[in-house]
Amino acid sequence: MTRLFFIVAVTLSGLFSCSGNDDMPLDAPDSSGLFTRTLSHNGTARTYIVYVPDSYDETSRVPLMLNFHGFGQRADRYLRFADMRALADSEKFILVYPQGTLLDGDPHWNAGLKSDSNKSDADDFGFVEVLIDEIASNYRIDPARVYSCGYSNGAFFTYALACYHSDKIAAIGSVAGTMMEETYNNCSPSHPTAMINIHGTSDAVVPYAGTVGLKSIDDVLDYWTDFNNAGATPTVNRITDGATTIERHSYTDGDKDTSVEHYKVVNGGHVWFDINYDGANTSALIWNFVSSYDINGLR
Repeated sequence: MTRLFFIVAVTLSGLFSCSGNDDMPLDAPDSSGLFTRTLSHNGTARTYIVYVPDSYDETSRVPLMLNFHGFGQRADRYLRFADMRALADSEKFILVYPQGTLLDGDPHWNAGLKSDSNKSDADDFGFVEVLIDEIASNYRIDPARVYSCGYSNGAFFTYALACYHSDKIAAIGSVAGTMMEETYNNCSPSHPTAMINIHGTSDAVVPYAGTVGLKSIDDVLDYWTDFNNAGATPTVNRITDGATTIERHSYTDGDKDTSVEHYKVVNGGHVWFDINYDGANTSALIWNFVSSYDINGLR
């Protein structure tokens, strides 16, 4: 990763260092429920949390949603505020919260390509490929409906997956994250990719206007609308949820009917947002958007 990533990472580490010490109790694997699993990748034990809804019955293929935590976080604690289990129950998909490895003592995702400037040697791209294969070997996953979303550093990584491993990922969601300049410059997806981005205008950690090494949200929207050949002028709707104003920018009519959506949270900070937009919270906004697509475009 670039040097800039570590400046951001130190800030994020401070934000999450006050997390509680209580662990989430996780049951042993069963046909449904919440539990942890471990796989070996490149000689390293990698863990992840998987949630299998009661509705899963092995008679038909189901979607897979990967949700990546931010820098300095643990998957079990992240699940508590980025909880998609109710959606998995009602919408019938397998939900996975992977755990990042430690970098200078803090969990992280290596969103950068291998290079002399990348201070992390974690092969997270390889881990995700092995993880998807393992989930598919245990459950009937629809390989055309594997989705990725993430928060902060997890969103950096989600963009990188869509750029470098798009053969695995149908559509993506980002909360309080952006594209690293390296990812932006090297991005080469193999198919039109629908993208939803939720970001606060007062985010002091991952600034809306960008900073050295991190692209602005406008740059990110321009990239994906251009790549998908979506309309350059969005439809904009503005609502107020209590004291919070949210602008929804929708870019439609892309190749294979893909679209790009951006929820601008006016004065919003660096959080997984607790918002309500027409009855949908952050998790529902992401799922409702990405699940409209498979790897071939609009379903």
